[in-house]
Amino acid sequence: MNVLIIGSGGREHAFAWKIAQSPLCKKLFVATGNAGTAQIAQNIDIGILDFEGLGKFCIENLVDLVLVGTEVPLVAGIADFFAADERLKSILLIAPSQTGAMLEGSKDFSKAFMLKHGIPTATAQTFDSSSLKEGLAYLETHPTPIVLKADGLAAGKGVIITSDRSEAKQTLIEMIEGAKFGSASAKVLIESYLNGIELSVFVLTDGISYQILPSAKDYKRIGEGDTGLNTGGMGAVSPVPFADEDFMQKVEEKVVIPTLKGLQADGIDFIGFIFIGLMNVAGEPWVIEYNVRMGDPETEVVIPRIKSDFLEMLALAAQKRLSEAKIEIDERTATTVMLVASGYPEEYEKGKVMTGFEKVDSEVLTFHAGTSLKEGKIITSGGRVIALTALADSLENALAKSYKAANLISYEGKYYRKDIGLDLA
Repeated sequence: MNVLIIGSGGREHAFAWKIAQSPLCKKLFVATGNAGTAQIAQNIDIGILDFEGLGKFCIENLVDLVLVGTEVPLVAGIADFFAADERLKSILLIAPSQTGAMLEGSKDFSKAFMLKHGIPTATAQTFDSSSLKEGLAYLETHPTPIVLKADGLAAGKGVIITSDRSEAKQTLIEMIEGAKFGSASAKVLIESYLNGIELSVFVLTDGISYQILPSAKDYKRIGEGDTGLNTGGMGAVSPVPFADEDFMQKVEEKVVIPTLKGLQADGIDFIGFIFIGLMNVAGEPWVIEYNVRMGDPETEVVIPRIKSDFLEMLALAAQKRLSEAKIEIDERTATTVMLVASGYPEEYEKGKVMTGFEKVDSEVLTFHAGTSLKEGKIITSGGRVIALTALADSLENALAKSYKAANLISYEGKYYRKDIGLDLA
């Protein structure tokens, strides 16, 4: 099979790394890719929203399967574009319909979906510029801590949690009137705070059948001890120790099955991944959010634990034959530590030369995120630069490997959290 992966981050490098191992894979392309994907696939310089260009490339290069890694083209309707074109609709596509992608594209939409289908989630109300005054009044009596969520896509950064009522009011004004997160915060959800431990559960589905992939926990805040601004993710571990068999059975019965039944009841076509952001509240799963793709950096710990042929699973899902797939999971623990640019998640510099890769143990997987090639050198090109993944028989041993690699790779302004996974040890 000729395969095209759409995206350029650590998630897409992890996909490419795994798919390249499949005997079914003939040619592998990544649009636009990074310095890591360039080592195992052919990077294609076509924008993720250039559907015409991507479609033309697929036709000219006899692409059999397209895996859309990142959320932006999903929300923009790439699945609908392919389905509407006679030349493209026969290509196997891992991407939900544009309506299905609204589960991530609009927090307001997904909240209404959860409430409609009896999926446990926090109460929330949505406000925009026409109801800002009511929103400020609502905050007067809202219990603290208060959660404010941008309705649209904000690259994992559109959530503010505060116990200061005046700060919540100021933030609401900044989000709606000041476009703090651009058009994503034109509407804002004010949500009740759930007190528990967060984790992520990933589901691959063909709209009817499903496979629950390994659980993971990521670390969103920039600072150690979960302090500072939200980021796209500073590290992750899999499996999550507290997500035992009993808890995961509750997740399946109370969240996964009702979600799929809800999609079917609402006539929403969904082939792809459902990322369920959960809070474990006293042993019960509550949904914080849905995403319609794999998480990043969670993919970098989930994919290495899948021992089965991943490309075969994707092909079966795209053909609505996922019930035929068999999934085998590596019982070892996977950890990843994300190296980021100085200043991230705010202003940061790019173009820093990276060195030390040859010193990293061959057992450690280096998944490139924000990197590119310039004159034969690997340079930084994003805020989150590289994810360093290790597998071992224990959390402690895996972390030791990841952190050893983090010390060996060098570039100006390198920063990483030194407490990934320590809350679970």
